[in-house]
Amino acid sequence: MTSPGSIPRNSDAQPPSGKAELRQFMLAARRALAPQTRAQWDREIAAKVVQWWRESGVGTLGVYWPLRDEPNLQACYAELAELGVKLLLPVVLAKQAPLAFAEWTIGEPMVKDAMGVAVPALRRLVQDNPPALLVPCLGYNAQGYRLGYGGGFYDRTLARAPRPATVGVAYRCLAADFPSDGHDVALDRIITED
Repeated sequence: MTSPGSIPRNSDAQPPSGKAELRQFMLAARRALAPQTRAQWDREIAAKVVQWWRESGVGTLGVYWPLRDEPNLQACYAELAELGVKLLLPVVLAKQAPLAFAEWTIGEPMVKDAMGVAVPALRRLVQDNPPALLVPCLGYNAQGYRLGYGGGFYDRTLARAPRPATVGVAYRCLAADFPSDGHDVALDRIITED
């Protein structure tokens, strides 16, 4: 049994130092979180995202569809849409390319893209990056760098102008100590459940 704020692990196990091994470690840790704990943390993160939005006032926001036990912010997205925020979902058009973004209306038909990610069935792609972007983090470090799944899609997207304001979304227990690579782009802020 694990406490709500800790990574479930064998007391003798240490997080691996290589990024590939760290990804597997973090995926297993996130998967091991109790569903009720994850649901509570999702509500707390969602409230903080709405608070951040009220302070930022952005009219268009890039969001994400949750994969592999990422924080599920669907209720937050519904609240933001009711407040008049235009929501965009990322779309992978090609490997080794930045993400594209499609307008998304909650409840519209969705399909899975080549990467297995849900995207709007009617891809109403926008021309530029959104002014602000929620970025799911598998892990993150104290310098604001995120650990993702290793595809580099968000890093390539953030290297493209205009660069959106970035808000990483993660569970606090997935903070880790890892170095950034030359292509990594630090996030402006990270929101966790606390």
